[in-house]
Formats: sequence, C-alpha cells, structure tokens
Amino acid sequence: MKIFLRTSSLAASLAISALIFVASAAGDDAHHGSSAITCTNLSSRASWQITIDYDQGTVDSHPASISSAEIKWHTPDGENYTLDRKSGNLTVVLASATGGNFLYDRCKMED
Repeated sequence: MKIFLRTSSLAASLAISALIFVASAAGDDAHHGSSAITCTNLSSRASWQITIDYDQGTVDSHPASISSAEIKWHTPDGENYTLDRKSGNLTVVLASATGGNFLYDRCKMED
C-alpha cells in the first residue's frame, strides 16, 4: 500500500510539474496588444507596415490565425498571407484564374 501511495504521489507531482512547464513555455511566446511590423519585398525593396492585433486575432483588421509558429490571414480580394514568426518570411499567394502568383517578402520581427 505504501508503494502505491508513493508512486501515485510521484505521478501527481510529475504531472503538475509538466503542466507548470507547459504553461510557462506558452506564456513566453504569448503576445498581447498590437504590433506594427515592417515588411520588405525582396525583389523591389519596397517596404510597408502590417499591424498585428494579438488580442483581436487580426492583421490589418483581417481575421487571422495566430500560432507560436506562424500567422495566417487572407483578404476579401483573394490574397493569402503566411508569416513565419521565427524567420520573418512572409509568403503572399495571389489567387487568379490563370493560377495565381507567389510573392516572397521579409518582415522584421520583434526581438
């Protein structure tokens, strides 16, 4: 009986420790508020800003899917964006009847 109780206590302690670790790791990556980020077209060198609102889950007021790895959003006119949060690589897919275009940009991510 003592062995069972010790094993159960150990398992419970490990489970709680794992939950605390996961919660603290998730908290390190969580952003709040909004951020203006500068992006640059790699070919033309033209720059512009996007505004990510982490609390509302939007980019430039468009609904976005925000994860720790990437941010995805699309516009009503068929532009699809994927921003890699680690590298800052932004892929833009422009839909069209002839197959569409891909644009590759780079965004200066926060430190």
